Amino acid sequence: METRMSGPLAGIRIIDMTTMLSGPWAAMILADQGADVIKVEVPEAGDHVRSLGNQRAGMSAMFLNINRNKRSVSVDVKNPQGRQIVLDLAKGADVFMQNFRPGVVDRLGVGEADIRAVAPNIIYASISGFGDVGPWVGKPVYDPVIQAISGLTTVQAGSDGERPRLIRTVLPDKLAAVTVAQSLSAALVSRHRTGEGQHVRISMLDSVLYFLWASDMGAQTYPDKTMSNQEAASFIDLIYETKDGHMTVAVMSNKEWVGLTKALDKPEWLADARFATPKARDSHVNERLLMTQEVLKTRTTGEWMECLEAHDVPCAPALTRSEVIRHPQVLASETIVEVDHPAAGRLRQARSPARFERTPSELRRGAPLLGQHNDEILAELGYSESMRNELRSARIIGSESLRNKT
Repeated sequence: METRMSGPLAGIRIIDMTTMLSGPWAAMILADQGADVIKVEVPEAGDHVRSLGNQRAGMSAMFLNINRNKRSVSVDVKNPQGRQIVLDLAKGADVFMQNFRPGVVDRLGVGEADIRAVAPNIIYASISGFGDVGPWVGKPVYDPVIQAISGLTTVQAGSDGERPRLIRTVLPDKLAAVTVAQSLSAALVSRHRTGEGQHVRISMLDSVLYFLWASDMGAQTYPDKTMSNQEAASFIDLIYETKDGHMTVAVMSNKEWVGLTKALDKPEWLADARFATPKARDSHVNERLLMTQEVLKTRTTGEWMECLEAHDVPCAPALTRSEVIRHPQVLASETIVEVDHPAAGRLRQARSPARFERTPSELRRGAPLLGQHNDEILAELGYSESMRNELRSARIIGSESLRNKT
């Protein structure tokens, strides 16, 4: 993998003091787009995600997938000399990111005031579960906690009367990461125009509620209307059983409804008053979906795909994760790439989704070993070899930089 700078954010430096998923993935999104991201970790232990299951070379698959294109330094920030290293890093940075619980960074001496004292125009990003104010500010938070308090679990259940259900992926963490990356890009544009940095605060709860409001909070949109229990649009979702598996079929417009009746060879449905208009079809959604399901059971997914596509009806097979990576569309778009990691070996990963015409982003380097770039980065800061060795002997920086060179 090459290490030259590329992408629209080439020349931007980000200090990443985040751990787990939302912060590190947000930083990687920006790293994928060309930013020089320096991941600051605790010596010996590093980011907890390193130690999760499914490992190679001391790095979990999840760590490899959310920390590529970064460099790693391992520094004891609790030590004054270690804290000074972080401050020295901040002096030449554009963005400083952290996702500690509120108050922790101030005790460590790397809060906004500490960082801004050495980098007045830096963008300081704080990522949290619940924000800076309110009774839940100090509570520990993981993804299921945000899913539950945000109402996402009842949305997933289908109605307020059903048992709440978790989405089986860490959506709040991932959504917060994307929100952070977009927000920091906006802050960088603002600083380019004004020359001034600012504090950007993003909470997981805010991110999820903003996400839900677009389509799932209609009953809560009008303050002057009495809210009732949210009823399910249908007791059937849009995943249908076929003769050999499952698929989805979704129709919205009249044209698509006509196409569906033709594909399913059910012309009589066009004469049924219950389905004559989009509003009528919504009112009789359960009957419509049950009737559709009964027909789809009679043939294979592949046969139905051919029929439905011939009439321009939106449809897709419900693929397993192993099937996704072999699907012709995924292969044609080169969404999944294979790369060689110097320690973990051959990896398969999703490429950065944004395709920049003039400033293409590249996978420059794989996820770093813990403290892999201690010597490289400290040398850039002006720390001599003897100074680095002293810091290493005092365990202020990790010895990983010696063990993990690749």
